[in-house]
Amino acid sequence: MNTVISGLSSMATRPLLAELSERIRLVHGLPVRFEAAGGVDIARRVREGAEADLLVLADGALSALEEEGHLLAGTARPLWISQVVAAVPAGSPVPVLDSDSDLRAALRSAEKVAYSTGPSGTALLDLIGRLGLADVLAGRLVQAPPGVPVGSLLTCGQADLAFQQHSELMDLPGVTIAGPLPGHTAITSTFSAGVLASAARPGLALRVLDFFGSGTGAEIARARGMRASGDSDGA
Repeated sequence: MNTVISGLSSMATRPLLAELSERIRLVHGLPVRFEAAGGVDIARRVREGAEADLLVLADGALSALEEEGHLLAGTARPLWISQVVAAVPAGSPVPVLDSDSDLRAALRSAEKVAYSTGPSGTALLDLIGRLGLADVLAGRLVQAPPGVPVGSLLTCGQADLAFQQHSELMDLPGVTIAGPLPGHTAITSTFSAGVLASAARPGLALRVLDFFGSGTGAEIARARGMRASGDSDGA
């Protein structure tokens, strides 16, 4: 089959979508190619008329686009849940994150704290406010530009503590993951998908979504630091 099913996604799901796309090509003969960028940028491009068959974004962003009519009705579905984790440069002391107090101590001792754009970055800023550390960390927060891995700020010396989706940090060289945030401070994001209204191959796009939501998709998601949305187990 020569027809390529095209997709747009945010960076958090890029490694997972690449592996799933290769698997569906091998198993079902469906060629799928995703283009990834910062979620804010992808949403803007969709609103400006970007054409593709599939869209994968954080649930809130995708739902907004669905309400605006950019998705085919009834095709949106939650697929994967991802946890935000803390990370430090490789070789640095790894903070213990067993409790809220541990997290507060790690944040207080960091010289520069890196975070992402999009929902996980917003959630982290909200958490810092709830922990009463907004004033303490004023001037020490560094936001990565859209589409730039937060972990890269660790490896280039611009931050000594970073927070981002596990899937984006787990395979990054020069980075050590400290772990997920403890207890009620945990931050999770749901990533959803749907068929774009501009889809040239909506039927094939739905077949791809079914594969993403299958048991095979769930298995690959776990290997990539996420879990299926219907899986009640922790990630």
